[in-house]
Amino acid sequence: MSQSPTPIPQGDEDSLEESVDQALAACGGDVRATIKALIVANQYLETEVAELMKSVSHAYARGRFHPYNG
Repeated sequence: MSQSPTPIPQGDEDSLEESVDQALAACGGDVRATIKALIVANQYLETEVAELMKSVSHAYARGRFHPYNG
């Protein structure tokens, strides 16, 4: 599931840098371990999204999902 990178809003660069530092620190400063951990986390989240999309699609098809119309 590859998508184009989303531009980072102005002012969020510091937050992103802090997140990078935290991820590296969690992996003891090992860049390869950090990348592996992020890939695993991303795969998990992609699987969760796919499962949720299937659930919503089934519920919508059965009339159990009512979208918010404002």
